[in-house]
Amino acid sequence: MSAALFLIALSAVLALGLGVYAGRGREMGLEQWSVGSRGFGAVLVFLLLAGEIYTTFTFLGASGFSYGLGAPAYYILAYGTLAYVISYFILPPVWSYAKKHSLVSQPDFFAAKFDSPALGVLVALVDIVALIPYLVLQFTGLGIIVQIAGYGAISKDVAIIIGALVVTAYVIVSGIRGSALTAIVKDGLIIVVVVFMGIYLPVHYYGGIGAMFATLDHAKPGFLAFPASGQSVSWFVSTVLLTCLGFFMWPHSFAACFSAKNRSVFRKNAILLPIYQLVLLFVFFVGFAAVLQVPGLKGAATNMALLKISVAAFPPWMVGIIGATGVLTALVPGSLIMMSASTLFARNLVGFVRPHASNAQTVMVAKFTVPVVALVAVYFTIQGSSTIVALLLMGYNFVTQLFPALVASLMKRNPVSKQGAFAGIFVGVGTVVFLTLTHQTIGTLIPGLPEMIRDLNVGIIALGLNLIVMVAVSAMTPKTAMLPAE
Repeated sequence: MSAALFLIALSAVLALGLGVYAGRGREMGLEQWSVGSRGFGAVLVFLLLAGEIYTTFTFLGASGFSYGLGAPAYYILAYGTLAYVISYFILPPVWSYAKKHSLVSQPDFFAAKFDSPALGVLVALVDIVALIPYLVLQFTGLGIIVQIAGYGAISKDVAIIIGALVVTAYVIVSGIRGSALTAIVKDGLIIVVVVFMGIYLPVHYYGGIGAMFATLDHAKPGFLAFPASGQSVSWFVSTVLLTCLGFFMWPHSFAACFSAKNRSVFRKNAILLPIYQLVLLFVFFVGFAAVLQVPGLKGAATNMALLKISVAAFPPWMVGIIGATGVLTALVPGSLIMMSASTLFARNLVGFVRPHASNAQTVMVAKFTVPVVALVAVYFTIQGSSTIVALLLMGYNFVTQLFPALVASLMKRNPVSKQGAFAGIFVGVGTVVFLTLTHQTIGTLIPGLPEMIRDLNVGIIALGLNLIVMVAVSAMTPKTAMLPAE
């Protein structure tokens, strides 16, 4: 076994060990398993949110996007920062309401706020459909990391299966506590590794970061600017808008917020997380450094840019550390996604059919669902070929459809009825499905529009129809006045 493969295997064993250890001596009721009995302070919530945010998408997708497309990659830096500003205002009242009503999932929140179990079921279905591509994203990254950083000793498919088994085991045993403990190690590693690579590679190959950009601009004129069409400035702005609104609409991020012990946790994190966002700059530097050093990567292969240049630039032991870090960026968010999807199925779908099921029965169903979710995601990962960024954007277009109803529910006088919320989400998600399956853009739907409008992210159409339908249906149906908790 090579040094690289040994370190990668060690990281998987470490994740499994930490995950199992975190659950020792605790009785895993639903609140303990899914939200840690709402006892996490600012540091653990920070690590959980960072664990969900800084994933294989950050490690491979951001570098691959900058490698393949240049300037449009900067949307990844922008939307997270804006989302943290939004979180400062919306997460404290969400947490207060969830604590007051003992809620453990995102559909719980919508069902309670609008007094509509049916709305909770719809939100659960939307969440599960959105989570599968996100889990596929993590497993896709995991397979790429192990295959390349392990110098081909283990195939991508075998790596995906082993990773899924590791995550399944510690999710079943420890729930969210296992994810939080593993996130401590993962976040420490990713900061050190990414910052080092982002500085070393430009200096090693080009003489510095500024020199790298100058060389790249000379070799590929226009690569560092937004194109006149396609992923232009209007695409950038609309994509940043959609993704920042959907940032905390992911059900695993939403539910992770329930684990906090008080409201002030979110305001502290809203201040600190944008600083952590700067780590992304170093990921971009790695992608840009790889453009001229490992040329020729196209389509989904651009996800390999970071690892390809790592293999070319570093000895096997260093590649092993990079690979081990990448494995943890897949396992930590993967565990949260699997736990969230299983909780949604057990509590909000099975629970809708069997509303009087005991807490123990709900936990049992959730744990039995974990390997099923893993199996589905592994199947789509092995069969699929989408780039990491494409997978994430598809999921974002789904969960962003929940944002208008959430904001309305937090108003002192909710202007949206449960029928309006249901209809808006249903139409918005249906539009996303249609546009995704038919590969439509605004430009192909209405070719005669100005270029600036044709380049808008197609998710804008879905969100616009969502709002129109929500307002129209609410105007014709009675509202349920629900005051936000303070």
